Amino acid sequence: MTRASTPSEGGRAASSRLAEVLRFGIAGMVNTAFGFGVYSVLVLAGVPVFLSLLVATLAGTFFNFFTFGAFAFRQLQARRLPRFLMAYGLIYLFNLALLEVVRGTSGLGPIPAQLACLVVVAPSAYLLLKAKVFREEHP
Repeated sequence: MTRASTPSEGGRAASSRLAEVLRFGIAGMVNTAFGFGVYSVLVLAGVPVFLSLLVATLAGTFFNFFTFGAFAFRQLQARRLPRFLMAYGLIYLFNLALLEVVRGTSGLGPIPAQLACLVVVAPSAYLLLKAKVFREEHP
């Protein structure tokens, strides 16, 4: 038999989720600054956009695993790394496709176009990571 949650438990759950989203936002800003910086430096150095995005994604992946796992979701376990890597691969492909669409339809250069993409990519990454990598596992 399961018991119904009380209103105070529901409030704690909502508060906990809000705190997690805020921690994800903070970690995401740090991660984004790092990744966007790598990407921008490479683009400005003449590296092709797809390769700049790939290198920036790879460079930030392990750092991001620690910031998201330990700080944002508070679930840093090595067993989550394979799922994290798969999720980051999907995030990269989604980001790349969106970047090409934004560049092709807006006339923006690769750096401002990537900045515009972050508005969609960041929340999508949160949802994917929460659902597939850092989900709560019950015994």
